[in-house]
Amino acid sequence: QRRTRPRRRRAARRLAGPAGDARRRAAMADAFSLREVLAAFQTCVTERREVLLGPYLSGWRGLIRFLHSLGAIFSFISKDAVAKVQIMESYCGGEQRDKYVSLQSMVEYELANGLVGVQKRSEGPDSGCRTVLRLHRALRWLQLFLEGLRTGREDSRTSVICTDSYNASLATYHPWVVRKAATVAFCALPPRNAFLEIMNVGTPEEAVAMLGEALPYICDVYGITQELFAQHKLLDLP
Repeated sequence: QRRTRPRRRRAARRLAGPAGDARRRAAMADAFSLREVLAAFQTCVTERREVLLGPYLSGWRGLIRFLHSLGAIFSFISKDAVAKVQIMESYCGGEQRDKYVSLQSMVEYELANGLVGVQKRSEGPDSGCRTVLRLHRALRWLQLFLEGLRTGREDSRTSVICTDSYNASLATYHPWVVRKAATVAFCALPPRNAFLEIMNVGTPEEAVAMLGEALPYICDVYGITQELFAQHKLLDLP
């Protein structure tokens, strides 16, 4: 019986090796990559200034991985973003998928068919316009936050950067209890360099440089969406 124990331990180690590698590969696949977000938002806008929903959602999936990498602090935002991306994926892969190729085609289709619910929220699933509006507001916060990280000093307090970005964007749409909880949670944020390391593009200096490349594309998508929704009076959907 004693002789069988070492063999069992060796067998367990052999089984654990590939499984551990698989877990590590899965973790790497789920890791945030600023390059992927940059690539997605780079291909988001067409020559006709239309926002393609496929790359838009791909970019958002990358940003959600960024939020997940920060832990439970941002779960109140990341959970909502995940739900909204899933709704949009169902539209983009549904029977009317040809109407959801771009943001512009979606807005035109939903308004023409009375699917938006401009006056009040419908009892059915949220429309694509209402869903994108929620993502649009969150994108503004992320844009401001990432810009603050890019331009901040090494000793800049990320809690201040995040709070200022939140107050200038999402806070308007959250009840007092959520705003208070968010402000308290932001106090536990790691230093600026820790955020830059999460970008997975090398040194903090390299991360800052890539943020400089990525943010103009994110700003462009945000600006086109803002203008489109303002034009059709969709920015204040209930």
